Amino acid sequence: MLGDGVALTALMVAAARAIETHRPDSLARDDYAEHFVRAAPASADWPVHPRDVPDGDANPLWGRLARYFGLRTRMLDDVVLAAGNRQAVLLGAGLDTRAFRLDRPPDSVVFELDRAPVLAFKQQVLDSLGAHPRATRHAVIADLRDDWARLLPAFRPDEPTTWLAEGLLLYLPGDVERRLIDTADRLSAPGSTLAYEVKPVREDPAVRDNPVYASTKAQTGIDLLALFDHEPRPDSAATLTARGWNTRVHTPFEFTRRYGRGPLPEPHDALAANRWVTATKT
Repeated sequence: MLGDGVALTALMVAAARAIETHRPDSLARDDYAEHFVRAAPASADWPVHPRDVPDGDANPLWGRLARYFGLRTRMLDDVVLAAGNRQAVLLGAGLDTRAFRLDRPPDSVVFELDRAPVLAFKQQVLDSLGAHPRATRHAVIADLRDDWARLLPAFRPDEPTTWLAEGLLLYLPGDVERRLIDTADRLSAPGSTLAYEVKPVREDPAVRDNPVYASTKAQTGIDLLALFDHEPRPDSAATLTARGWNTRVHTPFEFTRRYGRGPLPEPHDALAANRWVTATKT
């Protein structure tokens, strides 16, 4: 069962996706998300609809941060669909349901890597709903700090792959990020796409006092600042570029402008340091 640490953040993101799904101007739809939230005792009373959110969009967690997660979901959905690769690997998949939500090319394969309790909980909820994936789906029990590449069943390194690391690298040490990038690079054929989120700089005290962090801890018990890894971050985007990837580094606010909805900058912004990186291997 999910109930602590980084695993609990998967439920927080699921609640945000549920709220996003029910917005009249929704950027992304995930009809499974609210079922994950309701199935876990730790999150059973969290909001899953905009009408349930105290103070509406003024709520730092379920308003501003939830909109951020909705925006991130849409951006990565678009990356997956634009890449069009038959093979996808979700690193730290959490409660991601893209294998169920998105139209996939024929004979698609999706590998979902995460720890055993997360995958077991996820499967239990999906089974209770009678959910069927739109691709061949492999749930792979893996600790991304270890050698996870050898665990991928029937993976084809000779064909392009879409790699996603959504809400993952913020919690991992820099050396683990380096190994993850090295592994994805080594296993990627030309035409592969990699998308991930990073917070490349340590935030100053004024940012760490942002209401997003305090509100998240008060409303869910999740101390994001304690979960973030605070070691110096590697410049993985530069590494990918040097290895022949066409790499772009984005701020979330670029996508707020692109889609016409999402968080905008604010003073001492908890989101301002976040970067969304997309790369294609040439």
